[in-house]
Amino acid sequence: MASNVKKLPAKSDELDTGIDKKDRGSVARDLIEVLADTYTLLFKSHVYHWNVVGPLFVPIHELTETHYKDLFAAADVIAERIRSLGHPAPLSFAGLLSKAVVEEEDESGLSAEEMVQSLANDHEKMVKRLRQAAIDADEVDDLVTADLLTERLAFHEKAIWMLRAIVALD
Repeated sequence: MASNVKKLPAKSDELDTGIDKKDRGSVARDLIEVLADTYTLLFKSHVYHWNVVGPLFVPIHELTETHYKDLFAAADVIAERIRSLGHPAPLSFAGLLSKAVVEEEDESGLSAEEMVQSLANDHEKMVKRLRQAAIDADEVDDLVTADLLTERLAFHEKAIWMLRAIVALD
């Protein structure tokens, strides 16, 4: 039985914001990768927050709490930007994590210094990914995404400095 119902265009096709559909897709893919790293680092920061021990407990406990709260808020902003570009936010945690360059660590018994080093390294990975994604967004005149990513860059660069300062890993 043939249907006389006209197929509606995909929601992402309906947007006319001055950013080409293909470019919106490319930026959304970059943002999904950033979101994957954000969630992985959020989880890792929260786990370290719970499990850090030793003389550096208080500063690391407090800093990781500040970080995971910021990362949680950032995840919402990033996902909403993906939606604003006309694309679905990820629906699967496993699928999201497969796009992350930040990796979980399933090692118990890490020292406070090892936790800090791991987090600083992860923030560095995020900075590299964020910087490229911001450049990509800027090249297609997606100023909103470029601005969002630039703000995230500032957070992660400051996090690197603060983490390394706690244990003087420079």
